[in-house]
Amino acid sequence: MNAIQFQKDLKAYANLAIKLGLNIQPGDWLSLTINIHQAALAHLLVDAAYQAGARKVIVQWQDDVLQRLDLTYQSDADLQTSLAYQEELLQFIATEHVKRLVVVSTDPAALKDIPAEKIAAYQQRESKGLTAVRDATQNNQLSWLIIAAASPAWAQKVFPKLEATAATDQLWQAIFKANRIDQDDPIAAWQQHRDELSARADFLNRYQFDALHYQAPGTDLTIGLPQNHVWEAAGATNTQGDYFIPNMPTEEVFTAPDWLRVDGTVRSTKPLSYGGNVLSGLQLTFKNGEVIAATAEQGQATLDHLLATDEGARHLGEVALVPDQSPISQSGLIFYNTLFDENASDHLALGAAYPFSVKNGTTMNKLQLQKAGLNVSQVHVDFMVGSAAMAIDGLTKDGETIPLFRKGNWVK
Repeated sequence: MNAIQFQKDLKAYANLAIKLGLNIQPGDWLSLTINIHQAALAHLLVDAAYQAGARKVIVQWQDDVLQRLDLTYQSDADLQTSLAYQEELLQFIATEHVKRLVVVSTDPAALKDIPAEKIAAYQQRESKGLTAVRDATQNNQLSWLIIAAASPAWAQKVFPKLEATAATDQLWQAIFKANRIDQDDPIAAWQQHRDELSARADFLNRYQFDALHYQAPGTDLTIGLPQNHVWEAAGATNTQGDYFIPNMPTEEVFTAPDWLRVDGTVRSTKPLSYGGNVLSGLQLTFKNGEVIAATAEQGQATLDHLLATDEGARHLGEVALVPDQSPISQSGLIFYNTLFDENASDHLALGAAYPFSVKNGTTMNKLQLQKAGLNVSQVHVDFMVGSAAMAIDGLTKDGETIPLFRKGNWVK
């Protein structure tokens, strides 16, 4: 990629994230979490935020090497111990409704060969420390956005036949294309895309299906839906009235399942990166909403620790519909990154449901959410189940079956 064109596209990407994705307004606080190797993008994001009127930007740098060293040398007890200043910052972000931007670029296998027990201990601390921020995020009390940045290690996982520089260049191009940076007016293109997804969500909300039935090779699964569930798409509005787009790219419409009404077996169709390890070939069997059997062709120990996180980790918290004809799917790439792979495929999530997925859910406490049919957990991990062979039916309370997906795509 031409260096001048790359800088132009990178700046357009930063502007898109700040102006449309997070919709930064004068006086806003912004928390930016980004890898140390993405300084050029960080500078553009911070500059765009201040130009949009941000009051202050808090930058939190990430470093895969330091994380691996911590996991290698610290004891399990130390890995589980959070420090006061970290807790204070997270509480501040939640209380002051600081807008959050997370840039993912980690090597999918960054923590390969680290004992699963150590990774689980580290993630347990992270999960507990993030409780206030997670609750504020899931209730849309603050705006949040996840985007991606290409790194050599990640790029060579996606393009294994290319050397590091060429692979990174190709991955940047794929990221820009998926985010419509190649369009004459990326923001206008995104607004049109948002409207199309919203129309799909409106269609599903009108039906208020009682359940969804999934059928594909290795999959025969029925997922009950809560009464008064809400399908969402592309964007949301925080409690201060600011519109934002949580994920860029996005191709999904999603809601929460009834955490006690999931039955059958489902098989994953794409690998996922979780806890610095790649999991693939997942097969999960559910009864009355709970995982009663779980196997993985790769990453079994990591899957076992994930399911043992808490009671909610064995139940579903999200059901999302994505057509196989989505641009990310049609690219033919496996990104080994959930932000992209979940937008190439129908997907489900183990763990917490978003409270806004049921009417008045953001006003409910955790017990009320469970009574309303929503799962509660410390984790939320998406895994991909869609393919060109997927068929999905909507089942109404009156016993009617409405075809939604055939051969992996919307029926209409």
